[in-house]
Amino acid sequence: MDLDFSEEQEMLRETVRNVCEKFSPVEVVRKLEDDPVGYPADLWEQLGQLGMLGLTLPEQYGGSGMSMLDAAVVYEEFGRSLAPTPHFVSCVVSAGAILEAGNDEQKSAILPKIASGETIVTPAWLEPNNGYGAKGVQMRATADGDSYVLNGVKRHVLFAASATQFLVLVRTGDQDSDVSLLLVDRESPGLTLTQQMTLASDTQYRLDFKDVRVPTANLVGALNAGWGTWDKVMHDAIILAAAQAMGGAERALEMTVQYSLDREQFGKPLGAFQALSHYMADASTNVDGGKTLVYEAAWARTEGKSISRLAPMAKLFACQTYRDLTAMAEQIHGGMGFTIEYDIQLYFRRAKQLQLSWWDSRYLEELIAADVLD
Repeated sequence: MDLDFSEEQEMLRETVRNVCEKFSPVEVVRKLEDDPVGYPADLWEQLGQLGMLGLTLPEQYGGSGMSMLDAAVVYEEFGRSLAPTPHFVSCVVSAGAILEAGNDEQKSAILPKIASGETIVTPAWLEPNNGYGAKGVQMRATADGDSYVLNGVKRHVLFAASATQFLVLVRTGDQDSDVSLLLVDRESPGLTLTQQMTLASDTQYRLDFKDVRVPTANLVGALNAGWGTWDKVMHDAIILAAAQAMGGAERALEMTVQYSLDREQFGKPLGAFQALSHYMADASTNVDGGKTLVYEAAWARTEGKSISRLAPMAKLFACQTYRDLTAMAEQIHGGMGFTIEYDIQLYFRRAKQLQLSWWDSRYLEELIAADVLD
């Protein structure tokens, strides 16, 4: 594994950082907290013009055909800037599932629009009181002629009000893995959207399905084969979630180090106190270790190697590091760190939200244990 980034990758990093600084500064991040739309239109447009929305999609569908390692570079910068964008849900997860399992018509009709930013597709996956695994998908799709009828609830659906379609995980059989993927139009009769308030103040919705009819042609992949597709796409996606966590952690550490140099107590900077300096030294070590693990997972995926263990390990360690580091940062900032005026609380809240999202620590540990023990 070569740990040196290419000149092109460093240019990619600089480009994304500049775009985020211009179109998603912290003032914009603050303004969009709990916003019903949740992302700045000019940032989304700029990412589309730069080919970032089709980042890992093949060129035949309007994508840029970049590698997972390239995408990890981009997501580190998204994490640093806390960029509010539906890129992950639409361009990574939903696009990945359609690319993996969709038929030629679905790929040709949807993927170019995702790559251009014209269409946003977001997954509707989690259900009240249910887990992250296949058994957690209990909302049943009942066959009725040339349609499926959906009744139930999905929660934590990101950017739902901006989506044109939802990629809905539904139960279509009695076996644990009998899960299918359906594309559901946002304007479908019987579908109700309710915004949820979250720890990270991001844009999430509850979806209530009441006799929602979906054409059987909207099935993505084979019947009862949806969980295999979802699991494969999620292993790719959590590598980028881990990269996002490490970008946020690195930026939070930079902010905390600077604060410890500027803030004086008892006649000397906070960073001069040995206990506090040791906290930051440990955090720096964990950030470097976490970034290396993320890069290894991204490199392995790029090289076509197995990521069944590496991807969960990267997400588990990166999100734990992000959460612990920002908690330490809050302690160094003192009581002021929890006030709205200080930016460090933005990172602290998002660190915990990311740790809980897209497979939490317990589910990731189960995946790693299964790979180690089996």
